[in-house]
Amino acid sequence: MTEIRQPTARRGTNLPRMGDFNLTVILDAIRRAPAGLSRVELARIVGLSPQTISNISRRLLDQHLIVEAGKEGTGPGKPRTMLRLNAAGMYAVGVHLDPAVTTFVVLDLVGAVVKHTRISTPSGADPGAVIETIAAEIKQLIAESGVDPTRIAGMGVASPGPIDLEEGAVVDPPLLPGWHRVPLRDALAAATGLSTLVDKDVTSAAVAETWAGGPSGAGSFIFMYMGTGIGCGLVLNDEVVRGTSGNAGDIGHIVVDPGGALCDCGLRGCVKSSCLPQVLVAQAEEAGVLDGSREGTSGPAIQEGFAELCAKADAGDPKASEILDRSAVLVARAVSVVTNALDVDRVVFGGPFWSGLAARYLERVPELVRDNSATREIHAIEVVGTGVGEDVGAVGAACLVLEHTLAPRPQRLLLEG
Repeated sequence: MTEIRQPTARRGTNLPRMGDFNLTVILDAIRRAPAGLSRVELARIVGLSPQTISNISRRLLDQHLIVEAGKEGTGPGKPRTMLRLNAAGMYAVGVHLDPAVTTFVVLDLVGAVVKHTRISTPSGADPGAVIETIAAEIKQLIAESGVDPTRIAGMGVASPGPIDLEEGAVVDPPLLPGWHRVPLRDALAAATGLSTLVDKDVTSAAVAETWAGGPSGAGSFIFMYMGTGIGCGLVLNDEVVRGTSGNAGDIGHIVVDPGGALCDCGLRGCVKSSCLPQVLVAQAEEAGVLDGSREGTSGPAIQEGFAELCAKADAGDPKASEILDRSAVLVARAVSVVTNALDVDRVVFGGPFWSGLAARYLERVPELVRDNSATREIHAIEVVGTGVGEDVGAVGAACLVLEHTLAPRPQRLLLEG
């Protein structure tokens, strides 16, 4: 008889770790209620005893993570003291490394940007030089923000994939030549003195939407990241999905144009060979919309050409408009594959190249997604632009720190070893 092996049981919990978990549960509930919550409301929402709520609230007040924000209540009974996040209680630094542009933010505890800056990503195949530039920019940003450095919980970095999440390394991303297994996390931590996390850019954007996007960041949605590359962040039932290695969301080899250009995977008409900004810029140059005088195919050069293409389309150039309109159709096909597979509520678009596409895509994509939806007779799929804004990648990187520090995670309940 074949022996049936039982799965290894998880270790149990102990009281100190349960207390830490309960603290993050309460903090998360307060975070999700911008108007604040009373202790009575917290007890009802999170299912803990009034005494536990009172004890943990005192800890959070002592740590300056929440504040008592006045009293509310009408009718009989004692007015209730409202608890809200203390925006100045904690800060995080976020860095979004895109092959075209690198964005930096300092974020407060409620997800508001205190200070931000943006530079063209240095060209060349020397990751060390890029890391030195990023570190110098971070130090200047913190100094100019006026934030107390002792209240900065750490730094998050959003990078193009693939990434080695365990090692905090960037592994041969497109358009960043020479970045083979670059230990970005450890290098920036050493250069800045900040505790550092690294995650994939599309995942960071999805995290930003859940923390700071408002209604667009609730429930189940996909975040369509429109940058030098195109990817997809995944959120199911308010939980960000990262995949086994942290590289979920790569949609580059979804076929959207079967008769299209040959992709390096051997198929024709993949997203990677049909929809990326560098492909659209090349099409515009071939059609005579752009003069093709830009040198090289670096991220900043692609950004320059793509911005000019979008500007010409907005000005009414028919060939430019045709290129972007067709890209909307192809991207909508990729979106439909993912939304049908995951059965989500919403599609959120954003990223550094999104602003040039927003009006055109939001006019065309919703109908295309609806027509291709397997569940259109059951529920609608909303298509919106990001509620976070242009800095969504960097905001998401900073939110990685807040998520890691403050969000309730089952791992907090597990014993070491």
